[in-house]
Amino acid sequence: MTIEKASGVVIFRRENKEIYYLILDYGYGYWGFSKGHMEEGEELKQTALREAKEETGIKDLNFIKDFEEKSEYSYEINGQKIFRENNRDSFELNDKNIFKIVVYFLAETKTKKIAISHEHKAYKWLTYQDAFEKLTYKDCKETLEKADEFLKTIT
Repeated sequence: MTIEKASGVVIFRRENKEIYYLILDYGYGYWGFSKGHMEEGEELKQTALREAKEETGIKDLNFIKDFEEKSEYSYEINGQKIFRENNRDSFELNDKNIFKIVVYFLAETKTKKIAISHEHKAYKWLTYQDAFEKLTYKDCKETLEKADEFLKTIT
């Protein structure tokens, strides 16, 4: 089993005293938060910041102190995986189990217009309830729930 480490960020903004959460459409019916694999030498928060900038164009993240939520899950890769190497598409056959550990942070932005990357199909700014219903996986829903509860304790 391969272990992958990643980090991400639950991004929110305030408008008219309402909190809106950013969720991204990864395609295949999967909606989630900005996240990605850690690069060599990166700290968790550096990865979250880099991924948010690459995936959304957001540069003004204000991380909320003392919020950190870990999500762990496993999945299986079967078949061909396409990847880029030296600006060329390559293929490799994969049959492996992956155990993924993602650490999420919480951050506020003033940015409303997002420039999504090629990795995503769309984005939405949604209230807590709407975001909770739109998120695909249980771990993301639990992370959002904890983030929202945390924000209520500090505002």
